Amino acid sequence: MMNLSKKYRTLSRFLVASCLFSIGALSASARVTHPTGVTGRADTIVISTSHTMLVLGTEHGHLRQWYLGSNRSGKIVYSKALDDVPGIPGQSLPAYSTFGTDNLFTAAIRTTHTDGNPSLDLVYQGRQEIKKSDDITETLISLKDPQYPFFVILHYEAYRNEDVIRQWATIRHLETAPLTLYNFASANLNFHAKNYWLTQFHGDWAAEMQMQETRLSAGIKILDSKLGSRADMFQNPSFLLSLDTASTETTGEVLAGTLAWSGNFQLLFEVDNAGELRLHAGMNPYGSEYSLAPDSTFTTPAFLFTYSASGKGQASRNLERWARKYGVLDADKPRMVLLNNWEATYFDFDENKLVHLFDEAKEIGVDLFLLDDGWFANKYPRNSDNAGLGDWQENGKKLPQGIGYLTAEAAKRNVKFGIWVEPEMVNPKSELYERHPEWILRLPNRPESYYRNQLVLDLSNPAVQDFVFGVIDGLMKRYPSIAYFKWDCNRMFTDAYSSHLQLIGSPQSELPIEYVRGLYKVFARLRAGYPHLPVMLCSGGGGRVDYGALPYFTEFWPSDNTNPLNRVFIQWGYSYFFPAIATCAHVTGSGDYPLKFKMDVAMMGKMGFDMQFNKLKPEELRFVKDGIRTYKSIEDIVWQGDLYRLLSPYEGNLASLSYVSEDKKRVLLFNYLVTDASVQTAVPLQGLDPVKRYRVEEINLPAATKSSSPETGHVFTGAELMRTGIHISLKKDLRSAVFLLREE
Repeated sequence: MMNLSKKYRTLSRFLVASCLFSIGALSASARVTHPTGVTGRADTIVISTSHTMLVLGTEHGHLRQWYLGSNRSGKIVYSKALDDVPGIPGQSLPAYSTFGTDNLFTAAIRTTHTDGNPSLDLVYQGRQEIKKSDDITETLISLKDPQYPFFVILHYEAYRNEDVIRQWATIRHLETAPLTLYNFASANLNFHAKNYWLTQFHGDWAAEMQMQETRLSAGIKILDSKLGSRADMFQNPSFLLSLDTASTETTGEVLAGTLAWSGNFQLLFEVDNAGELRLHAGMNPYGSEYSLAPDSTFTTPAFLFTYSASGKGQASRNLERWARKYGVLDADKPRMVLLNNWEATYFDFDENKLVHLFDEAKEIGVDLFLLDDGWFANKYPRNSDNAGLGDWQENGKKLPQGIGYLTAEAAKRNVKFGIWVEPEMVNPKSELYERHPEWILRLPNRPESYYRNQLVLDLSNPAVQDFVFGVIDGLMKRYPSIAYFKWDCNRMFTDAYSSHLQLIGSPQSELPIEYVRGLYKVFARLRAGYPHLPVMLCSGGGGRVDYGALPYFTEFWPSDNTNPLNRVFIQWGYSYFFPAIATCAHVTGSGDYPLKFKMDVAMMGKMGFDMQFNKLKPEELRFVKDGIRTYKSIEDIVWQGDLYRLLSPYEGNLASLSYVSEDKKRVLLFNYLVTDASVQTAVPLQGLDPVKRYRVEEINLPAATKSSSPETGHVFTGAELMRTGIHISLKKDLRSAVFLLREE
């Protein structure tokens, strides 16, 4: 390993090669440059945000990564001699590695030419910088094989204020016949450090986003999905990468990355013989070879990343700030507190039961009633999960007066009405299955296999795309007062085969890609017709949570597990990449815990309810009503504030986190006991204005209950609260405490 000077090491551990330049001399808003030759360093390309800088350069005509790390002042000069970099002497690492020539490691892109040549060489052609807004600059870098008409454009979209970079690639060729793409990464980043610590988020149904951190050893570590539709069921396409030492919330250099793709993904981390780390992020190439016709374009999904020199917390705040502005639909607009009927009725309901629940919704003060599964199908009524899926007409026995009657009755009570759909799926026991067997993903000459008694519709087929869009479009045209949809997806791919792809002569290996592209076409049509209709993204819980889908959705369902203790861990995991305004958190009957604990956990996200209120005691019902009013008074801090994770549930008995308003005038502090051991401790805060004076108040307390915290009712400076903290006392029957701090 090479020795870097102390000064240089403090600038960044992300050095992978060398560069010598002044940032001020390289800024441009719309400029095209071309290489001066194929030897020497022909061009230097700087992609920068307020605090982050990615530097690429050309060496012997090839694009290399020279630097990724801090952009401290915007004018710092960085330098390093190439001879000091481990690996092949005189070379830095490729910015988009190819297969078959001198690359000894995993290739970002791989194909075979029409003459049988399996190699690819990409030479730098030029770049263009486009100033899209005061915040966004896109850099396009053109590459070409010098012997074949094969082209790649690398796109880097830098969000200055949010410190986020989006990277993707477009691939095109003009050869005489289709070429097969075997690898097609969205991004290829390189790192140099003594050690690499990877934080991944894995799990299963009802146990999503479990956090695990390991040190990467020599060789390859892959996080991936091969599930097709419920792509995040086992792994989320997001990670944290720490350099040299494991980062904390406030210390260490860390890169947070997430892939904007709702299908099979691959995150590949390869530590080579010299200790360099190559990261490849993109669609999973496994079983997904893609035939690219001449003069057509293959576009990879975007990989988003942000760099922090001060720990994981700042990386999260960067991504969440970006998401609230660009990554989640209407994240600058209010959300509705809803009541779902699922736990109250399951499949067993009729109009009278639902109208009674409307009365409960009005009484407790929620904004919207969500009718869940079971409202549709007649020939094969949806009375359980084994029938009716795909037949999207109201069940005449349950709802003889139709959805219109329900929306009208809800409106009489000043409650909005929403509804559940699962339009990508079908039960074999359905009219849709009988009418259109060719629309279903299933293998020829083999028995069907079911998951949750259902199969997946073939969204590579334009006719199926029309049908899926028509489910929501038809409901909205008939009942335009529907104010909300929950879009579910409860099955992954197994035994998948597309009769449509077979019919048009496309290989079956393209199905995982074309399914998601078809899905996005449906989403785009939905938003063209209904640009601001609130829709929840759900997939068997948290099986589809990514920034490929979220720009079309206002929120997502993190997990079918609503046990509040489990939700502390699940929502903690999502908080590293996804903002609270998009994270649905419902109070339910799950778990034998105090009602206050359940409500306090739900308040750390976008709160809702799914419970049987008729089983509550009068004082509990009053507490719910008061809690909803309390939440509505502070929801803007949760939804738009900066998140600080203070004490991790993975490291002790207490989970603590806070949201700080942008103007730092109001702060929310949430504390949750995650074991049965009693806790008495002080929790120092972060992110406050040190000179502001804050009055401390414990909120969401049951009637006639006083706070045990000595700080309650008193005023402290931000500096004091960040130094000495707020005292917390929790035990088994008092598992949570929420504090509101306001500037005096």
